[in-house]
Amino acid sequence: MSLFDLTGRVAIVTGGNGGIGLGMAKGLQDAGARVAIAGRNAAKGAAALAELGGDAIFLTVDVTEKAQCVAMVEAALAAFGRLDILINNAGTTVRKAPQDLSEEEFRMVMDVNLTSAFLASQAAYPALKASGHGKIINIGSVMSLFASPYAAPYAASKGGIMNLSKALATSWAVDNIQVNCVLPGWIETDLTAGAKAQVAGLNEAVLARTPAARWGQPADLAGIAVFLASSGSDFVTGAAIPVDGGYCARA
Repeated sequence: MSLFDLTGRVAIVTGGNGGIGLGMAKGLQDAGARVAIAGRNAAKGAAALAELGGDAIFLTVDVTEKAQCVAMVEAALAAFGRLDILINNAGTTVRKAPQDLSEEEFRMVMDVNLTSAFLASQAAYPALKASGHGKIINIGSVMSLFASPYAAPYAASKGGIMNLSKALATSWAVDNIQVNCVLPGWIETDLTAGAKAQVAGLNEAVLARTPAARWGQPADLAGIAVFLASSGSDFVTGAAIPVDGGYCARA
């Protein structure tokens, strides 16, 4: 079997009904995996399933709720009989100066971006261990390393998810579960479309700093998803890997 062949393996992708999550789900499916995409928006889920085709399924889930994360895993197991890969991609943001953020806004971003990854990973752990080669891919951001004046909770949550990945990696290596973090740069998604509209000069600043001189596309994340989900990454764990067109490399 090819190192990157995912035939027979099963993945859950949270926030898989659009953007980076859908791009990764397509990559996994193209490599042979069966995929369950999870999210709160059933209409987006139906549209994503139409793009994926095959035997992909959509699970309506609020990943900030522990019981729903457990139910998500149980539903994937009921549909496919096993679970090998979990991609924690669900995410959101609130763009305000720190002094203008409410406590509720801060907690909401932290729960969606960080707490959900812990809850989903915890729920998936028994099935991933049972598979014999479990993989967790957490989606951070270039803001796991940098920050901005208008995204304090987002930067805090993405910094947290990078270190959560390292903690889970060191804890679960004995179970042959690899846990890694992907740090996307500026990718064209619904979330970043809002940033372009709200943050003056953002598009020009991104293009000026990115050596590739373009914004990324969700499809640019498919390859790293396949690598980190496959046997090709069996000795890679606790890593944080930028996929950013060189954004993080430029001073």
